[in-house]
Amino acid sequence: MTTTPSPRARRARFPGLLTAGLVAAGFLTAGSAAPAGAAQLREVMFVGNNWDGTADVIASSGDFARIGRVNIVPDREERLREIYLNPVKLIFFLGIRHGPGEGHDQLVDDMYTTPDGSAVVASRPSFADVVSIDLASGRVNWRFPVSGFRSDHMAVSPDGLRVAVSASTSNTVHVLDIGTGREVGKFATGDKPHENVFTEGGRRLWNMSIGEVNTDLDDPGLDFTKGDRRITVVDTATFRQSRVIDMRQRLDAFGRSDLSDSVRPVAFTPDESTLYFQVSFFNGFLEYDVAGDRVTRVKELPKNPNTSDDRRTFVNDSRHHGMSMSPAGDKLCVAGTMDDYATVVDRASLREGPLVPAAKPYWATVSGDGRACVISESGADQVTAIDFATGRELVSVPVGDHPQRVRIGHVPQGWTGPANS
Repeated sequence: MTTTPSPRARRARFPGLLTAGLVAAGFLTAGSAAPAGAAQLREVMFVGNNWDGTADVIASSGDFARIGRVNIVPDREERLREIYLNPVKLIFFLGIRHGPGEGHDQLVDDMYTTPDGSAVVASRPSFADVVSIDLASGRVNWRFPVSGFRSDHMAVSPDGLRVAVSASTSNTVHVLDIGTGREVGKFATGDKPHENVFTEGGRRLWNMSIGEVNTDLDDPGLDFTKGDRRITVVDTATFRQSRVIDMRQRLDAFGRSDLSDSVRPVAFTPDESTLYFQVSFFNGFLEYDVAGDRVTRVKELPKNPNTSDDRRTFVNDSRHHGMSMSPAGDKLCVAGTMDDYATVVDRASLREGPLVPAAKPYWATVSGDGRACVISESGADQVTAIDFATGRELVSVPVGDHPQRVRIGHVPQGWTGPANS
């Protein structure tokens, strides 16, 4: 079993590091109008601790102090009984544990709060479902089992009323009513749907399928084994495809046939004219002109000299995993996952700022006030805020085991956790 080095040890092994879109949000983006009843709500950040099965709630800016914690798996024993009594479910459950879970169950992936701040809705990969947890009592309001055997990334519509979730083993995205858990639509995707993003005020939904990432067939010559990877864009009124983007063709036309076409985390410019995206195995990102339908620039970021170039050592094929964009659209924040750093990149020049040491950063989002990028350090069990203006680290806050997704949300004023916590 591999032991995760301490944060200090991980930082010390890269001596060359300098110490120091989209606003990833709940149902609001930074600077947007507050929901009805906002006087009774507090803006916060939810940090999903994937291996703990908990979500830490922290301040959305300033000192990012911890406010409370939510148990995302209060029904854990019931779910485990169901799984162990079903041989097929058990096979997939154990496959998740020993594949993407790196020896752990994946108990919370993504999460968003309801518009009234009364509940948090979360996807639970190992349990293949989405649940709504009441923030007052800690109990399950509703549960939606996804098709197939694993749930993954989600997205919430701009009005906060619908949540989309990737069902990664059935190549399906389900769209649910966030209040009731009722399915209002679904659509087919490529293999292993991953990231979801609403655009055009919620009229379009983009899904990025990443293909097979849990095998050791990572040599470029075996790329054909990775499956059907594409971006699927649907009309959210009908859930019919309005556009399918095969990034393989665009990368080849750009002269980068060496890069994978497995699109990982993305960030749109505020006007949604340009898409920035990460791909499997690559230490950097690409720029895509949405209207022109072409890749326009590529940015390669520094490698950590102590990170192996053996692709089989990259977690789920992702060398870099996590991107966010400043509200002004002038800066990108990039999580260099396997290279143990994060950095702020000037969008005009594509010049990176200081490389901020971080232990396996797995996600990047934007603080509530829009001034900082917030990364999850899954190897250090903390989140770290980085100043967009200077590219320097501001503060780190301890959270639970293996934090991944970080989302803006809202809780009632004075809330410090469910009654049963």
